[in-house]
Amino acid sequence: MPDQGPAVVDLTALPGVECPCGIARRAFHDRDEFPGTVHLTNIDRSARTHYHTEHTEVYVVLECDDDAAIELDGQLHPVRPKTSVLIPPGTRHRAVGCMQVVIVCLPNFDPADEHFD
Repeated sequence: MPDQGPAVVDLTALPGVECPCGIARRAFHDRDEFPGTVHLTNIDRSARTHYHTEHTEVYVVLECDDDAAIELDGQLHPVRPKTSVLIPPGTRHRAVGCMQVVIVCLPNFDPADEHFD
């Protein structure tokens, strides 16, 4: 497919889909010229530890509880708004506390690459 050119997406207007973290709104998965997806995800306290074998993710925290953290391979890392977290393939991870994040996922997100121990 040829390059489709620039795009502007209101992430809040996209339909939400349930995920292990809460509710995600996913953009650009249908763009051949962009090798990933961008998610606006509202994470709740029931987020489950999981990992990906293919995906690299970058989280950018927009809003979060005062005591929010990201757990990476069993280690808690406190986060606050404007924190960014790089999560390579194979890293067990979950959010602790409620937060809203933008996630950039490379390559294109595939729910079959969400694994649980």
